Order: sequence, then structure tokens, then C-alpha cells
Amino acid sequence: QVQLVESGGGLVQPGGSLRLSCAASGSIFRANAMGWYRQAPGKQREWVASITDDGDTNYADSVKGRFTINGDNAKNTVYLQMNGLKPEDTAVYYCNADIRNTALGPGIAYWGQGTRVTVSS
Repeated sequence: QVQLVESGGGLVQPGGSLRLSCAASGSIFRANAMGWYRQAPGKQREWVASITDDGDTNYADSVKGRFTINGDNAKNTVYLQMNGLKPEDTAVYYCNADIRNTALGPGIAYWGQGTRVTVSS
């Protein structure tokens, strides 16, 4: 079993910054990729950013240039640095990881419990 634990959410004023962290633990051989999704009130969950084990990153257009994702493979941890936050960034942010439990096993998707980010003056 694998657990993802997020931290770093909170209340911030427009234009401010927050850094989210997500640490994976448990039966992990390798994290193929890790990333972040978010779900705003009344909306569907949407992809925000992701990073592969090779360090390749991708971002949703809505956050490109403002958010930065990076990871620490040794710690199975991923971070999301969020700058220039806007009220429309308000959401619950979920960590997602594609993890192989064994060397020959398939990648399995795991989710964290979510951390709330509120951008408001």
C-alpha cells in the first residue's frame, strides 16, 4: 500500500505565494510520475502540473509561468511552488502519483487526501 500526504495549503492574498508538498510512502519501487490536480467548488477536478521520474514537466495553460513543479526522487516527494496566486486558483489541491510497487509491476495511480488553497483578500 502507498500513502500520499500533502501539506502547505492555506489562505493567501491575491498575488501571494504558497508551496505545496506531497510525500509518498509505503510499498514503492519507483514513482514513474507525480503531479497535482485541483478541484474548485462546484467544478470538476482538473490537472495542474506533472513531473516524470526523468524530470520532464508539464503545466496546464492556466498556471504556466506562475507555478513550478519539482521533485525529489530519493524522497518520493513532489513540490508545487505557486506564485502570483489569483482568486480563481482557489481549490482543493490533490497530489497524484503513478507508482510501481515492484520492479516488474504496473504503474498504479494513487491520490492524496487534498489540501485546501484559498486566495482571497
